[in-house]
Amino acid sequence: MSIARGERTRIAVVGGGIAGLALGFELVRRGANARVLEAGARPGGNIRSEHRGGYLCEWGPNGFLDNEPATLRLVDALGLRDELAPASAAAQTRWIVRGGRLRSLPTSPARFLTSDVLSLSGRLRVLCEWAQRTRRDPSDESVWDFARRRIGREAADVLVDGMVTGIFAGDPRRLSLEAAFPRMRALEREHGGLFRGMRAQSAARRASGAAPGGPLGPGGTLTSFRGGMETLVQGLTRALGSNLVLNGRVARLDRQGANWRLELENGAPMEAEQVVLACPSWYAAPLVRALDHELGDWLEAIPSAPVAVVCVGWNEPDVQAVPHGFGFLVPGRERLGVLGTLYDSWVFPERSAPGTVLWRTMIGGARERGAIDLDDGALVERALRAYAKLLGLHATPHMTAVVRHVKGIPQYPVGHVERLGRIEDRLQRHPGLLLAGNSYRGVAMNSCIKEAETLAARLTADTAKEIS
Repeated sequence: MSIARGERTRIAVVGGGIAGLALGFELVRRGANARVLEAGARPGGNIRSEHRGGYLCEWGPNGFLDNEPATLRLVDALGLRDELAPASAAAQTRWIVRGGRLRSLPTSPARFLTSDVLSLSGRLRVLCEWAQRTRRDPSDESVWDFARRRIGREAADVLVDGMVTGIFAGDPRRLSLEAAFPRMRALEREHGGLFRGMRAQSAARRASGAAPGGPLGPGGTLTSFRGGMETLVQGLTRALGSNLVLNGRVARLDRQGANWRLELENGAPMEAEQVVLACPSWYAAPLVRALDHELGDWLEAIPSAPVAVVCVGWNEPDVQAVPHGFGFLVPGRERLGVLGTLYDSWVFPERSAPGTVLWRTMIGGARERGAIDLDDGALVERALRAYAKLLGLHATPHMTAVVRHVKGIPQYPVGHVERLGRIEDRLQRHPGLLLAGNSYRGVAMNSCIKEAETLAARLTADTAKEIS
C-alpha cells in the first residue's frame, strides 16, 4: 500500500518486525485506527523462512516455546492453530562442549549427578547452591557473577555461558542479570536461592496443574509451523491488509502541535496522534535525536551482537553416525569459532526432504564481532572444522547457504535496566511517543508478542477513556 497525501492515523507503528506486526494487529483488532510502517519490501524482520535446494532454512528463530499465552492467543486469532508443528522427541537431547568434547546435558537431577557435563567437584558445587548466602546488594550484577556466586565458577563457565551463547550470542560477564534473566534474580530475592525458589514454584505448579519449569522461565514445548516461522508473519500480513505499509521508511519524526508528523522517504508524510517505535533501538535513535539528542544517544548506546547463520544440507547417509538431537552449544572458553549448531530437520522433520538432513550453525556474536565480515567460504569452512573436531564428520555437504545479521541480537549489559529507566523518564517529555520491541525488555519472540498485546490494550483503553 502507498500512503495517500495528507493521510492521518490515530497510531503509527514504526517497524514491521514481529513486535510491530503483532502490535498493529492487536490495535486494529481492538478497533483502533492504526498503520504499521515497514521500511523494506518484506515484513517480519529476522523471521524469514527460505526454501533453498529442497531445504527450509530459517534466517532467525527456528521455533518458540508454547508456554506464552499471548503467543497462542495470537496464533488462534489468525486461525493458524492447525499449522503448528511441535518439535520431535529428539529436541530433548542436547549437548554442550566442555574440554573439546560434546557432553550430553542431563534432563533430571539424578542424571546430573552421574553426568560428565561438569567435573565431580563442579557438580558438587552446584548441589551446594542452597547453602550460599543471599545477596542483599540491590545493584545490578552480571549473569556470570551471579552464576559463579550461586553455583560455582565451572558451572558459570560451562552451563551458563553456553545458555547465554544460545539465547543472546552474548558474553555472560557483560550481560545484566536483572535485564536478561529477571526470573533468576527474583528467585534469589524472594526465596533465598535458585533451588529453594524452584522447589516452591514447582509445588505451586503441581497444585495448579501447570507445566514444570526451570530458573529461566516456565516449562514449554518447542514449537514452530509446518511451513516455517514465517507462517506467523504471513498471517499477520494478511490480517493487517492495507494497515501495513511496505517500503514506508520513516526519514524524520517531528512534533507538530498535538500530533506527530512522520516524513517518509517515499510518499507523502503521515500525521498521527501517537507513535510507537517498534523498530530496533539503533533505527529509532536517529529518528528521535532531532527531538531529543540525549534520548537518541541512550537508544543508540544499546548494543547488538552480529551473527552469521550457516545452513548446511547433507545426504542422510553422510551423517548417520551422528546421534540425533537438538544440537550443541559452545561456551566461549572453548574457542571453536562457532557459537553452536542446531540439527534443524531432526527437530522439525519438515525442514528437509526424506533422505536429507539440515543443520544450522551460528558464528560471531558479541565476543567475535569481526566474524560477520568473513566471506561465505570462510564461514562454511569454520562450521565444517567444528563438525570434524566434535563429531568426527568429514563428509562434504551438498548445500550451504550463509545469512548475515549485522545487528542481530540486542544485548542487555549491566546497567541496562537503569538505562531503560532514564529512557522512560525522558519519554515523558514527548507525550504520545512510545517504544516497543526486543531492544528493551526481552529478545524472544514470545516477549515481543506479550508486550504487543499489553501495549495495545493500554493504548485502546486510553482511547476509550478519551471518548467517554
